[in-house]
Amino acid sequence: MEDGLEDITRVLLGEREIILVGTAHISQQSVDTVKRIIEEERPDVVCVELDAQRLKAMRERQRWEELDLKQVIKEKKLMFLMARLALASFQKRMGSYTGVQPGAEMSAAIDVAEAQGARLELIDRDVQTTLLRAWRRTPWYRRSMLALELLGGTFEKTEVNEAELANLRNEDNITGVLDQIGEVLPEVKEVLVDERDLFMSHGIQQCGGEKVVVVIGAAHKPGITKELAEPIPYARVAAVEVIPERGAFSKIAPWLIPAIIIGAFVYAYYQGKFDELYEASIAWILVNGVLAALGTAIAKGHPLTVITAFIAAPITSLNPTIGAGMVTAFAQATFAPPKVKDMERVGDDIAEWRGWWSNKLARLFLVFLFSTIGSAIGTFASIYWLKDLI
Repeated sequence: MEDGLEDITRVLLGEREIILVGTAHISQQSVDTVKRIIEEERPDVVCVELDAQRLKAMRERQRWEELDLKQVIKEKKLMFLMARLALASFQKRMGSYTGVQPGAEMSAAIDVAEAQGARLELIDRDVQTTLLRAWRRTPWYRRSMLALELLGGTFEKTEVNEAELANLRNEDNITGVLDQIGEVLPEVKEVLVDERDLFMSHGIQQCGGEKVVVVIGAAHKPGITKELAEPIPYARVAAVEVIPERGAFSKIAPWLIPAIIIGAFVYAYYQGKFDELYEASIAWILVNGVLAALGTAIAKGHPLTVITAFIAAPITSLNPTIGAGMVTAFAQATFAPPKVKDMERVGDDIAEWRGWWSNKLARLFLVFLFSTIGSAIGTFASIYWLKDLI
């Protein structure tokens, strides 16, 4: 039942009272509402839509000097770092229009809870699990759409105010928006919203306390209200904590082209087509190397990184375990490492096209991306010469 404010929903679980506070992450009104509700209700427990990793990032100023960029590249997490920075950039820019830092209402909830001696519970799923599940569960033909939407958000210039944020928190509007997302990117909506509704609802049911205030994004309030109606078996929760294995096709597909190409070279060798073999080999090296190097140069990679791209691409194109982008990104991090100021400003810089080239961390992302694209184009372009081997 509602208690008069649209942002607040009260749910009774036996003798327990659960007070759901739906927020907008860049709204001063949400910050004020969260403070007021916790101060007035004096709950035993305050639950927040955070995991341990995000809480640490909020409480501790980002220590960019501790970021081991080469290790991030080795662990193949560069794209996830880029995705998180893009999301942070979008939220920060939206917050600049209202004067409120993203997540300020979560910080307010934590501060007031600690001041009152209420127990704090982090009820959200681990952010890396969420991102990996979203990526793995999205079909390959929709992943480009997801990447473009994410990239487009970094350039979004639409300004918002408190009145618009209040309208967005309206449950009917939220339902409409979520339905639209579900039609375009159903797997993403399921992972980012529905699964987290389930996960957080289970945390609320298990956290104890006679009176509990739950601070969540407004998009989660309808789903959590529904999930709380029935006890949630742990088996349902455990299922959404598992990172899906890559499908059989996605495991095999990266090896198909290298296998065909190597097979063509071997076949030509045993057929005695030495002239064709020589021409195809030169073409393979030059086309792969030149296009990967060109992509790196367009990204304004370091000259030595450009040379690295030329040397690495013909080799990495035959080895799916390591891509040209990984090699060039590692080289760029070695020859032109981003400075702390680049890392601190990257969220602001990538909001403008020129910022991707002027900021050394953003430029490293471009080196990774453009060299990968150049090498991929080179691989397919080389087929023109490889056909003569058969």
